[in-house]
Amino acid sequence: MNYLQAINKVLVRLREREVESVSETEYSVLIGDLINDANNYVEQAWDWSALRTTLTVTTSNNVFNYELNGSQNNIKVLSATNASSYSKLNYQTAAWFDEQYLTYTPATGSPEFYSFNGISSDGDSLVDLYPKPDKAYTLRFNVIQRSSDLINENDKIKVPSRSVILLAYAKAVEERGEDNGQTGNTAYQTANAYLSDAIALDASKHPEETVWYSV
Repeated sequence: MNYLQAINKVLVRLREREVESVSETEYSVLIGDLINDANNYVEQAWDWSALRTTLTVTTSNNVFNYELNGSQNNIKVLSATNASSYSKLNYQTAAWFDEQYLTYTPATGSPEFYSFNGISSDGDSLVDLYPKPDKAYTLRFNVIQRSSDLINENDKIKVPSRSVILLAYAKAVEERGEDNGQTGNTAYQTANAYLSDAIALDASKHPEETVWYSV
């Protein structure tokens, strides 16, 4: 479902006329903002399958800081691998990296560790690697890539759209005060029930991520 379709779904529930553009009326602009709030909330609620992707970095000799192109500083790393050496890439703290690069002479070779260190000029996350690469290695970061705000009418909602629509509707009812006898609390309960069901359905694709282990 796209952004404009979602806005119209909410407007229909509010018994308002549908619009042909996001900015057609002041109220459609407001509903658009509520759609974005709801979409952000739903995306943050679970590591959705639809948001999973792989970002690839190819290293160069003697360069240790790299841009995760497309990350837009809005990712969660699930796992990272050094595909060239068939090994896991492990996270280390910024303090540990400072010690390796500032206190000692840094080792060179196949990267084994990574840490986030800044943002590029176009908003992507930057990562440091250790040991410092001595040649080209292919690194893969499996991430949850959460969306930027929906802006254009055809921008797609990637997570379950009904959960987004029902949550945006609940926010709209709350803003109005009441909608034909339905209170904000009732609308939120319905939205949360749909969201819970959607999470349970998507979680069944990744059962290993919902198992609790005693440590």
